[in-house]
Amino acid sequence: MVSPVIYVVSDSLGETAEFVARAAASQFNADEKFDIRRVPYVTDKQILEDVVEEASDTCGIIAYTLVIPGLKEELERLTQLHNIPAVDIMGPLLEALSKATSTKPKMEAGLLHRLDDQYFRRVEAIEFAVKYDDGKDPRGLLYADVVLIGVSRTSKTPVSMYLAHKRVKVANVPIVPEVEPPAELFRIPSRKIIGLTIQPQLLLQIRQERLKTLGLTTDAEYASLNRIQKELAYADRLMAQLACPVIDVSNKAIEETASKVLEDYYRGERDAK
Repeated sequence: MVSPVIYVVSDSLGETAEFVARAAASQFNADEKFDIRRVPYVTDKQILEDVVEEASDTCGIIAYTLVIPGLKEELERLTQLHNIPAVDIMGPLLEALSKATSTKPKMEAGLLHRLDDQYFRRVEAIEFAVKYDDGKDPRGLLYADVVLIGVSRTSKTPVSMYLAHKRVKVANVPIVPEVEPPAELFRIPSRKIIGLTIQPQLLLQIRQERLKTLGLTTDAEYASLNRIQKELAYADRLMAQLACPVIDVSNKAIEETASKVLEDYYRGERDAK
């Protein structure tokens, strides 16, 4: 028996149609017996004519995902002319979605892969934020889009993760008076550094609640007002030395702080040009 040939025709990469073709072939326990030939990035009718001619010679089947105007209609005309079985992978679903939403599809090739690129950049940014959270590896500061600095409990980590979901690579560094700031912090442009500060009394409440959550007493130096004022004063001096923008996160939602971080960062980028 001659192995059936499935021609996967697409004006993009053609992965969607090939996946469907292989899934269908698997239902016949014959995935390897089917000869699946992908024809990607089809942009002109001549390629369609060549594919149809070859499919006619091999008694093939054509599965396609074509959205560029004119190509889909031409392929349908050619397959009908040569009596070749053809399956439109996306067409019926596009029509159904169009009816359900009362809108027309964009009919642009490759949109899925553009979305995939955004997805992978988001994943990369999230992995970056995790790897360089809380000053774990100062070398990451050199590769970050934004570096957040501030004393403990000024929302550095949640803001970093929020921005990572916006595909921004963020590292953050805790500021502690007894710990020398990493040398890398002084090697990057100040416009990439954003300082986060907070009102002492509010930070006192936050730290006390944090200790309670951990099952500890609230009389630790970490949650004393004197200690907090000392840390904030030190952080203020360091931020002034770095000449970086400073955001007061007191009573601000994470989204609000993140938005202000991006505003200050992009302003710095524009001013540097």
